[in-house]
Amino acid sequence: MEMKQRNYFIKIYSKVIAIITVLIATILLFSCKTTENQQKMKKDNLVVYQLLPRLFGNTVTANIPYGTIAQNGSGKFNDITDKALDGLKELQVDYVWYTGIIAHASLTDYSNYGIATGDADVVKGRAGSPYAIRDYYDVDPDLAVDVNRRMEEFEALIKRTHQKEMKVIIDFVPNHVARNYQSKAKPAGVVDFGENDNKTVVFDTKNDFYYIPDQAFQVPVSNRPKNILSALQDGKYIENPARATGNNVFKAQPSADDWYETIKLNYGVEYLDGKEIKHFEPIPSVWIKMRDILVYWANKGVDGFRCDVAEMVPVEFWSWVIPEVKKVNSALIFIGEAYNPKVYAQYLNQGKFDYLYDKVGLYDGLKRLIRDEPNANVQDIRNVWQKESAGFDHKMLRFLENHDEERIASKGFAGDAKLAFPAMVVSATLGKGPLMLYFGQEVGEPGEGTEGFGGDDNRTTIFDYWGVPNHQRWVNNGHFDGAKLNVEEAETRRFYKKLMQIRAVSEAITDGEILEIPLGTTKKVYAFVRYSANQRLLVLANFDREKVFNQSVELPTTLIKNKPLNKAVDLLSDTSVEIKEGKINIQLLPVSAQIIQF
Repeated sequence: MEMKQRNYFIKIYSKVIAIITVLIATILLFSCKTTENQQKMKKDNLVVYQLLPRLFGNTVTANIPYGTIAQNGSGKFNDITDKALDGLKELQVDYVWYTGIIAHASLTDYSNYGIATGDADVVKGRAGSPYAIRDYYDVDPDLAVDVNRRMEEFEALIKRTHQKEMKVIIDFVPNHVARNYQSKAKPAGVVDFGENDNKTVVFDTKNDFYYIPDQAFQVPVSNRPKNILSALQDGKYIENPARATGNNVFKAQPSADDWYETIKLNYGVEYLDGKEIKHFEPIPSVWIKMRDILVYWANKGVDGFRCDVAEMVPVEFWSWVIPEVKKVNSALIFIGEAYNPKVYAQYLNQGKFDYLYDKVGLYDGLKRLIRDEPNANVQDIRNVWQKESAGFDHKMLRFLENHDEERIASKGFAGDAKLAFPAMVVSATLGKGPLMLYFGQEVGEPGEGTEGFGGDDNRTTIFDYWGVPNHQRWVNNGHFDGAKLNVEEAETRRFYKKLMQIRAVSEAITDGEILEIPLGTTKKVYAFVRYSANQRLLVLANFDREKVFNQSVELPTTLIKNKPLNKAVDLLSDTSVEIKEGKINIQLLPVSAQIIQF
């Protein structure tokens, strides 16, 4: 009897185990399918969040123009905590673009660590430009708590970012380097830029730089007001022979408006009598050195590169180097800073970029509308997706702010972050491609003050140590909870959170088609539908600062066939929208937007 009972229980136990095994397998399969579906949903509809660690985690509020790091403080890699990254996740961020990571020329003294201090005659600001690289194989010491362990601290930040299911982008600055470039951190066997150059000629296919033979570099004549750094600028920076300046200036003395802090790299292009003669066989040494630099950072766990002034580097280089680097990690992304719509297709197809800036098209058109300029017209929005980026709209990175552009809330731009809400809705919903946010944008940072080299230019400085006030109120001494935001700043962040949440889960925005809805002759209201098999969204943006837009909108029959209009809701406000006789009755307040799901 006992044996029979034991056998019976063994059979029952075996069946239970089998059932549990099937259930676990089903759950795992479902989980994998869910992840796969989420990845399919995401496609190109990424969110990139740009921040400067030097500024992001800095809680010092002294803000002394041209202040030292001791006076004004500097954020660190370690300041970007799990809590800070959670705040970015609230904005549906996929990639964090950490700006100013690679070591650049600076006036801050790190000589005790074997790092040469820059010369004030060829360094912009106290902290220096992140785009004047002094060592491609090192990270900036300003950003480390322990300077001797600075690379470890950056690698820990990469790990934290990945643990929060976000990826890491850093700048790749291929066109130029700092005038005092010298790599102390390069791996064994790496030959520095210019180390084997023939300095007696302007151009040589084997040279890394361009030279002005028999002429010494002359410091530009400054046209800036005297400042605290003037005493350090003695005009005696030694460079002989002079090398061509980063923005293609082949003179021993560049102007104060040139990129005089940098020197141009030679990609095998000879500039002769107004012509560009290409020497790409054999492969120029700069190409190989740059590939190795990109591979070095990819092996550190970096997931993508924002490529500075990509159009100033031959498209043939990109066509060669991007596939080379993707051999290390096929999922790497390359974003090109590009401003010429005539070559967009070439840099995407031949150059193999994943994404390009949409600055000259959508950004410039939306800026005119936000500022209520006399020539502002929603026709500009139409031209972008129907003409300029037709066929590769999903490859265009949209934005309203970055380190080069004026802050929306600055006096020189709009003066009020809310005036850009309609433009932000258009940027977030117009295409299938990526969207970029700039730290502080989501709390209406105005970029006020004369921080240093940049002056009072409506931007947040990239050249000096500084505290970013609105952003600091969100940081709240490292709590990253926004407890110190005022009412308007908190409302602005709520708007961005809501918009980004809608965008993240919308099949119509991620992978749907677009159809413009005619609204007559208005120049300040734009409407379009994003639709997929399972979702229909009507997006409306009113840029008029005074007039309410009242109109019944009739949708094309192709959109309502077998899908009658029975209810509609504005997803931004969670309010119902009236439907009458098959038409959607719109009441759009001045400077507002709606995303109506019907």
